Amino acid sequence: MDHAPQSPRPAVRSVLVCGASGFVGRRVVRALREAGLAVTAGDSRTHDFQRGLTPEAWLPRVTGFDAVVNAVGLLRDTPRRKLEPIHHQAPAALFEACARAGVTRVVQISANGVERSATRYASTKRAADEALLRLRAEGRLDATVLRPSIVFGRGGASTALFMTLARLPVLVLPRAAVQAQVQPVAVPDVALAVLRLLQDGGPEVVTAVGPRALSLADYIGELRRQLGHGPARVIPLPDAPSRWSARLGDLVSSSPWSSESLSLLEQDNVGDASAFERVLGRPAVPVERFVEAAWASGL
Repeated sequence: MDHAPQSPRPAVRSVLVCGASGFVGRRVVRALREAGLAVTAGDSRTHDFQRGLTPEAWLPRVTGFDAVVNAVGLLRDTPRRKLEPIHHQAPAALFEACARAGVTRVVQISANGVERSATRYASTKRAADEALLRLRAEGRLDATVLRPSIVFGRGGASTALFMTLARLPVLVLPRAAVQAQVQPVAVPDVALAVLRLLQDGGPEVVTAVGPRALSLADYIGELRRQLGHGPARVIPLPDAPSRWSARLGDLVSSSPWSSESLSLLEQDNVGDASAFERVLGRPAVPVERFVEAAWASGL
């Protein structure tokens, strides 16, 4: 049977970036603008996402754009910002509005491991991912979910935490975190992946990971080496004290350390580095160059 040739992929010229003021969103805006795209930065990371819970609320905002990137995210519930509307309800409404408005392409920045975690962070992110992938499966949107591992870069909350730990001569870490494998990725590579997915399209899910998997303790040790320090002593904290310390973090809404963070760190956070390299069109920045690359480039 003869098949009609596929029509060329429409070029993306104008992009709305939701969450443009956030850690990853700022880098995405910069990468897209450097590539010559016209970028509109979303109002704030969460303001619109607490109110825009219907497609009708989003339709006038997305109409006329070739593509939309959702980089909005929270680590945890706070008294003023809740995960369910910000991670799930508003993004699902946004994606439906994009489908109705004829937006050419959508990229949802999620997180690696959400598909197998029971935390509220993961379940709300996963619900939005699934809403977008349903629209793709129905042929209503050209969309990709980008799921990064731990993202390293200046201004990141987890980066600040790990850099602080890397300066300590003794590390007291939850036993599960010492054992679990992570595959950190540099934030410029996440931003470049968004650009490539907008330009070229991609599979329904892309896992953004660096070239090497290592334990969290080894990751912090590698950052320590790059700061010019010798190896630190690592003391695994038993499970019960780990849970107690996480519950103390639950009491401080601005803290990145919480029961949810502990749960996420207890599972491996890895992926196919060669697949991500194909999306980038070049090797990802290795963990051995994270500090040098971030501080040299301002990223």
